[in-house]
Amino acid sequence: MLKSLYSGVSGLQSHQVAMDVESNNIANVNTIGFKYSRANFSDLLAQTKAIATAPQGQLGGKNPVQVGLGSTVSSTTRIFSQGSIQNSDKNTDVAIQGDGFFIISPDGGNTYKYTRAGDFKFDASGNFVDNNGYIVQGWPRDPETGKVDSTAPIENINIPPGLTTPASPTQEVVLKANLNSGALVESFSPAYSVASTPPPSDGVISPAPSAVDANGNPVTSGDLGVMFNETGEAFSLQAGQGVWASFIDSSSTASNQVTDSTGTVQELDITLKLDDGTTKQITSTGGGANDSADVNAARYVSAINAQTAITGITASYDSTTKKITMINSNSSATASHNVIIDSVGANDNSGFADTDDVTTAYRYQYDPTGASYTAGLDKTFTTMADLREAMELQARNVGDGDGDGTADENNISIIINDQGKFEITNPGGSDDGDYDISLNITALTTDPGGAAVTENTRFTRNMEALNSVLPAGTTGKAFSQGFEAATHSSSIDIFDSLGSKHTLRMEFRKVSVNTATGSTWDMVISVPNPATIDTLAPTNEKTGSVRFNNDGSLATYNPPNISFSGNNGSAPNQQVSLSFGTPNKFDGMTSFDSRSSTSGISQDGFTGGDLVGVRIDQSGTLIGSFSNGRSFGLAQIGMAKFTNNEGLSADGGNVYDQTANSGDPIIGTAATAGRGFIQSSALEASNVDLSRALTELIIIQRGYQANGKTITTSDQLLQTLIGLKQ
Repeated sequence: MLKSLYSGVSGLQSHQVAMDVESNNIANVNTIGFKYSRANFSDLLAQTKAIATAPQGQLGGKNPVQVGLGSTVSSTTRIFSQGSIQNSDKNTDVAIQGDGFFIISPDGGNTYKYTRAGDFKFDASGNFVDNNGYIVQGWPRDPETGKVDSTAPIENINIPPGLTTPASPTQEVVLKANLNSGALVESFSPAYSVASTPPPSDGVISPAPSAVDANGNPVTSGDLGVMFNETGEAFSLQAGQGVWASFIDSSSTASNQVTDSTGTVQELDITLKLDDGTTKQITSTGGGANDSADVNAARYVSAINAQTAITGITASYDSTTKKITMINSNSSATASHNVIIDSVGANDNSGFADTDDVTTAYRYQYDPTGASYTAGLDKTFTTMADLREAMELQARNVGDGDGDGTADENNISIIINDQGKFEITNPGGSDDGDYDISLNITALTTDPGGAAVTENTRFTRNMEALNSVLPAGTTGKAFSQGFEAATHSSSIDIFDSLGSKHTLRMEFRKVSVNTATGSTWDMVISVPNPATIDTLAPTNEKTGSVRFNNDGSLATYNPPNISFSGNNGSAPNQQVSLSFGTPNKFDGMTSFDSRSSTSGISQDGFTGGDLVGVRIDQSGTLIGSFSNGRSFGLAQIGMAKFTNNEGLSADGGNVYDQTANSGDPIIGTAATAGRGFIQSSALEASNVDLSRALTELIIIQRGYQANGKTITTSDQLLQTLIGLKQ
């Protein structure tokens, strides 16, 4: 009878413990990071009145007879299910999504405690602490390497108030860009300026000047084969293409007079040589035996002029001198140039001899391998400077003011101006070499050997704009259309050791194309004065080049780095690496048939700055934002994972202690090795479910009431038993 009383008492005690556990759960329904517990009931040792027996013969076996002695709470289990994540407005609030605990220390890192409550803040000393004042453990930034080493032992996270970051000089500039390789470009600049060669002085010829950039620095003149017109269309000059150019009409007057016919018919019979190497025979007919010289000449002139469309020559007759003059203005693109007499018939009466040739028009042909030009001969050119010098040389070897049959010095000037245009002036002022320029430039369709040459229409149109008449002493000028080079530029601010900014500008200009190996672009790197990047003047500029393969990938570039000196008190000879990509790859600079553009440019330097804010990313890294616009990791929060989370011992204040049954902490970074990731500006709510907790209260209450009923019932039975004695 007493057993039932004690069983009821044990039931009351067990349910009281369960009530205490559940009340604690409900009390912590709004506690950040709280994990609810569950009371685990077990029965007490049972009294055995009879043991179990095995079957014997015809008698079956018997089960044991046992009477239980009540119940007890054998353990409580903490349920570490995920609590809901609640966003907050504090950037140092953090929540764990997944398994793991924050590590905190109450004694500066000598001992550790663990928590899921991420309501952290900075104290007056810059310690990263929880609401108990315990310091969060992790890995601070190494001031030497500037990196967070998460393989090192954990320590207190401390970010000193008023933290500043010193200036960091730029060590690398990374550029990703495409330089247009196509025949139509949108980004271009005028050809470099080239001055006129000083006129000869006492027979001494001065060297031709080099091209200069916008700052007056000598540079290599552009290869005309890769240049463009003013609308960005490529000339795409091929070897042998070019133009005819003549500074004065080809005029030849017959050496002898036209004579009268004295009983015998006198006719014209001359053969002219054409541009393609063929000849054209011109004869006259219909003369009389007694025609005068004037009548004969009229017939000859008519016959010559009938072939002007082929020969380009027009003839006229001077009745005073009795001589015929043939003139080729060299202005027709379809007719031949110059006056070249191949032969004169035996009975010709025109007065011309086969020595009466006059050549003033010459071929100017593109040759990518090199230039060659001599006055009085056809010429080849490669660059703008070559063509300018070749034309000026010829222009200065035409005039014969004293009539001695040889060209005399003059002051004709041909330059390439700052708009990339050929500019011709005829100021006069020489002793006896002045003449009136009658410039005619036409398409070139045959080479000196007579082979056909495909006309380069765009190049011809650019040069034809020069066609004009410039009398000696005039102030007028003749201009070609503009010649442009494909260009692109990129710039970025770099920093010296003091944190001062200097603009580094990189200008690229297309200079050559090789069908086998690809294209080459010149590069000019510049910084503002007084900074320097070169030992040779101009010291604030450095030239180089970038070469591409014929698939558009980067082949090579030079220089790979520059030595920068700010000359403002900062450290001199600052080495800045230029990273334009990997050779034969497409990870940096490229040259495709698409618009020139910079897709990315960066550098690793920065000026000094003050800490203005801290945020936390998913890996638990505390990222500092500084007034100089830079952001980098200042520390990283450590996380611990246990083999048995339920074995941890609660220590109040939302913290847990390690126990013998929890296992040792496995420390590492968030989102690795099974540890959860960290969500910033958020807190993990309690995982107490009120609906479950209140249901448990009802169950516990009913259980408690039922055990109480057991006691009262046993008491009544005892009363009955005592009543038997009466």
